[in-house]
Amino acid sequence: MADKMSFTRVLIANRGEIARRIQRGCRALGVETVAVFSEADRDAPFVVEADHAVCIGGAAPADSYLNVDAILDAARVTGAGAVHPGYGFLSENAGFAAAVEGAGLVFIGPDADAIAMMGSKIEAKAAAEAAGVPVLPGYRGEDQSDARLLEEAQTLGTPFLVKASAGGGGRGMRLVTDLADAPEAITSARSEAKGAFGDAAVFLERYAPRARHVEVQVLGDSHGTVLHLGDRDCSLQRNHQKLIEEAPAADLPDALRDDMRAAAVRLAQSIGYRSAGTVEYLYDPARGEYYFLEMNTRLQVEHPVTEAITGIDLVEWQLRIARGEALSLAQSDVRFNGHAIEIRIAAENPAENFRPETGQITLWAPPAGVRLDSGVAAGSVVGHHYDSMLAKLIVHAPDRAGAIRQAVAAIDAFAVGGVGLNLSYQRALLTHADFEAFRHHTSGLPEMFPGGWTQPIPDARDIGLAAMALHLHLAPTGGSPWESLGSWRLTAAAGRPGAASYWTTSEDDPIRISGTPPALSALLPDGQSTTVESATLTSDRLSGRIDGVPFSRIAHVERARDHWRVHLQTSAGICAVELRTLEDRHLVRAGAGGSGADLLTAPMPGAVAEVRVAPGDRVAVGDTLVVLEAMKLLQSLPAPVAGIVTEIYCAPGDTVAGHAPLVKLDPEEKT
Repeated sequence: MADKMSFTRVLIANRGEIARRIQRGCRALGVETVAVFSEADRDAPFVVEADHAVCIGGAAPADSYLNVDAILDAARVTGAGAVHPGYGFLSENAGFAAAVEGAGLVFIGPDADAIAMMGSKIEAKAAAEAAGVPVLPGYRGEDQSDARLLEEAQTLGTPFLVKASAGGGGRGMRLVTDLADAPEAITSARSEAKGAFGDAAVFLERYAPRARHVEVQVLGDSHGTVLHLGDRDCSLQRNHQKLIEEAPAADLPDALRDDMRAAAVRLAQSIGYRSAGTVEYLYDPARGEYYFLEMNTRLQVEHPVTEAITGIDLVEWQLRIARGEALSLAQSDVRFNGHAIEIRIAAENPAENFRPETGQITLWAPPAGVRLDSGVAAGSVVGHHYDSMLAKLIVHAPDRAGAIRQAVAAIDAFAVGGVGLNLSYQRALLTHADFEAFRHHTSGLPEMFPGGWTQPIPDARDIGLAAMALHLHLAPTGGSPWESLGSWRLTAAAGRPGAASYWTTSEDDPIRISGTPPALSALLPDGQSTTVESATLTSDRLSGRIDGVPFSRIAHVERARDHWRVHLQTSAGICAVELRTLEDRHLVRAGAGGSGADLLTAPMPGAVAEVRVAPGDRVAVGDTLVVLEAMKLLQSLPAPVAGIVTEIYCAPGDTVAGHAPLVKLDPEEKT
């Protein structure tokens, strides 16, 4: 291995927001950075901001961010002395850590043996038991025969989980509530584990139905010192993927919290752990007990909340430990201040089963005064090749209630255009009574939104203001008499200069905007009217006075495929109002005959994972025709009508654009 004191240039084997975060840590210590990037990320902020950058392959992760040889070649070419893996991709790959050190470079993280041990759920739980850390009752034996697993399931009793030993993120996991379902659960978990991780080994453990996810941050050096930096709660999850994280974990008995922290330190010490790591627990409030889940041998996505309450820079300490430095802190030096919350910002539509959103970001205006770890900027293109998380919003306040208020205010002030985000959904989680009262748990989302979550609907006044913002966006501002006529002479009411009509995409009756800036009125179909004095649209903000009271709201106008979209700040957060001009309505009607409901098109760019039909097949409404992979998620695309498959325009492995035709149907009922 290279002399740990020698490296002055670090290759970051990652992308997006975590690459930029590591760059900031390196700059603080005077260390140069090397970005490796795929063809899809050529113009990304993390590439532009690096001291050196090397393209290592195509957009597919296997061709670039998972290509060990290309990464090591880039390190050699650029003279990097160390490699930081970030999180995801190769960060917990023991073979990659060994290859980095085998190439004479420093791996900024734990050694390969620790990664391998904690990467096996079975070995990790055995190590935890040896260190005196509680584990869930279950079976983790080497005998993987069906007979032995079913025998152990009978002994354990329901409910229990079948889990992949090498798994994570909910893959290779099945919940069994009836022993009759155990054989199928074991078979399907094995199959998924083999496909996802190359290892079919599974284990069984008791299922705690209303448990919380609590984790402890540890930091160890190569001189035998291990500290804990407190705990976090990550119980708001969807499909075992975290949504909102906070530190410290609230509503924990003091004795149990102290025991959790001490157990995490014991486990890390027992395996000689160095660098930053996280020991994750399942906490069962009903029993007042906690159990070891796993240890993440890397920097966590949610590390900023720990940094906020401790003031300790985890990336800086990762670098310093990799250089061979001893921790200059004692456990008594670690102080905890206030409460921090992190919101994961993802390009997805939660109201449509979390459908991934892709496209170009036309506006990126985050709130001032709060920390934002972001991988994108205005002009960035969000593609389908990588995870949908674009950024993380982190707030810090004296207490939890204050942190929630600050997080909601930050979301309300966050203006984004071009790509849909999950901000309204995260706002709904933050303001939900279960979250505020700490009644939520790891599988509690169905309880919080029993009928599913829907986008907030703007009220009548907000719809009128959105139409007014569009009107101002389209209205000419010059002094020429020809400009003053604009395009509105087609729709203006007689004797009312500047009047125009707009329609929401779901209504046939228009919203009428009349008057001449700076005084405008919006008349809605239901007869409600709003007049705004001194109405202006400047820098994506609609301002003016209503009944003499000044107001100023975010109002970003962007063009969609066949309509306009206004992102308007409302009391329920940012709402998207979709509007059409008269010309848009004519174009939609004219084009309706060319793309009827008998044609299945791609809702977003992606890669075709499966085609489940063939020409001549009879399908019912809702049958899955094509499975599309976008942002690491599989999207089942259903038949829009019942009928016969006549043509198929794609094949597995194809990359398709948004709105690309996929399957043509001959409808059973022709109109």
